[in-house]
Amino acid sequence: MSATGCLLTEEQLLCSICLDVFTDPVTLPCGHNFCKGCVMQHWDSSVQCQCPSCKEVFMKRLDLRVNIFISEMAALFRQSAGKDNPQVAEPGDVLCDVCTDTKMKALRSCLVCLASYCETHLKPHLTALRLKRHQLTDPVENLEGRMCMMHDKPLELFCKTDQTCVCMLCPVLDHKSHEVIPLKEQFEKKKAELGKREAEIYRMIQERRLRIQDIKHSAKLSKEAADREMADGVQVFTALIQSLERARDDLLKMIEEKQNTAEKQAKGFIQDLEQEISELMRKRAEVEQLSRTKDPLHFLQSFPSLSAAPLTKDWTEVSLNPPSYEGIVRTAVDHLEEMLGKEMKKLLLEAKLNRVRQFAVDVTLDPVTAHSALVLSDDGKQVHHGVLKKNLPDNLERFNPSCCVLGKQSFSSGRFYFEAEVKGKTRWTLGVAKASIKRKGIIPLCPENGHWTIWLKNGDEYAALIGSPLHLSLNSKPQKVGVFVDYDEGLVSFHDVDAAVLLYSFTGCSFTEKLHPFFSPGLNNDGINSAPMIIPVVSHTSLLKR
Repeated sequence: MSATGCLLTEEQLLCSICLDVFTDPVTLPCGHNFCKGCVMQHWDSSVQCQCPSCKEVFMKRLDLRVNIFISEMAALFRQSAGKDNPQVAEPGDVLCDVCTDTKMKALRSCLVCLASYCETHLKPHLTALRLKRHQLTDPVENLEGRMCMMHDKPLELFCKTDQTCVCMLCPVLDHKSHEVIPLKEQFEKKKAELGKREAEIYRMIQERRLRIQDIKHSAKLSKEAADREMADGVQVFTALIQSLERARDDLLKMIEEKQNTAEKQAKGFIQDLEQEISELMRKRAEVEQLSRTKDPLHFLQSFPSLSAAPLTKDWTEVSLNPPSYEGIVRTAVDHLEEMLGKEMKKLLLEAKLNRVRQFAVDVTLDPVTAHSALVLSDDGKQVHHGVLKKNLPDNLERFNPSCCVLGKQSFSSGRFYFEAEVKGKTRWTLGVAKASIKRKGIIPLCPENGHWTIWLKNGDEYAALIGSPLHLSLNSKPQKVGVFVDYDEGLVSFHDVDAAVLLYSFTGCSFTEKLHPFFSPGLNNDGINSAPMIIPVVSHTSLLKR
């Protein structure tokens, strides 16, 4: 047969993966054909089994069998086209049992003859009427193992009673009254079970892969938490060491100053004494000189000036009082201990605030909810009371008559943090609120009504709004307030950012819907409270470094 005389053209016999004539061609359920090795290799490198041509996905890996018709046509084409001789056996191929010289590759095996045949020696089984009745299979080795050892017949049945493969004579002779079914039926059943098992194994693999991802994610979070703790720890202890060094330097400086004062006093006394000694020695020399004169007139005239007592200090009451150093170290240590206690508390609060600031979110004001007298900046980051109401639609979302506004962003899980600058204000309210809070009428701000807030009024009265205002005693007036929410833990906490002080915490809250940031800048009050509330961008720079 010539190449042009083949039933199929060369293009029809080419594998679309290797672009060569088919080798062991297989047909997928979608109808496309490929070399068995090509499609198996393609599936090994893919996540799922699908047709390389039409991309149809198969739920499980297929048990591919060689398409005998296409295989024979490809073999004939190769032979007639002179491309190569695929019949020559290669390592791993089933050999033809009839070939005597060069062993050719077997194309089919006969379960009746118990022999495998190459293309040439297979022809009688394809043409002779008697041999056509023989059962042909894909080429396999050890054909004897497919025959019944008792009756020398092909193993075509399966005995469910004994769970073994049998031939057609076994049910009549050795397996009487046993439940026997066709081998293919048992094969399909077990193959279906194997498919289910394969699917179950695949599910278990996927579950474990997801578990690996969860563990990796947890390990990552643990490492991040450890890194944050180590960084905060280093900063805290560095700050404490610096405080110790400053206290040590102050102690040494104080002792040195006392010693310098004592030395300066002693030096002054010594200078005064040396000056008096010098004057006395001069006076003594004059007295000695006068005592040696023999001139009565000169003696009597000079005597009055030399007999007068010299002008000197009474040094009997003068003494150097050295400073006492007793207890100075103890006092310094006591002071240092008190100072370190305060510093440690402050540093720990700063470290805690640093941790919650890691959950900072970008918050902008929602003009749809803003009272008509509130003035919002174009970027949605500032709000103040503008006295005059704007002509705005009184939609359901807008607050009226309360001068409030919500943040656009909402949160229904996890943790989040934002800040508000309240510098120069005498009245404000800040916190979070449920998305479903009432917007119309005078509604008391409290957790029962869906608000978790604190306020400032009259310039210095701070309170947590828990039903009736709970007075907050603060040491300083916050200029910037941070709000941290742990939705899952039911926590809302307020912080003085600059002082790193916890102002108040709502604990044990039960959140069941979305939460929005809540702001009220307070009334203008004739310009006294005209300063805006500002939502700053939260810097992740550690407060401990400031």
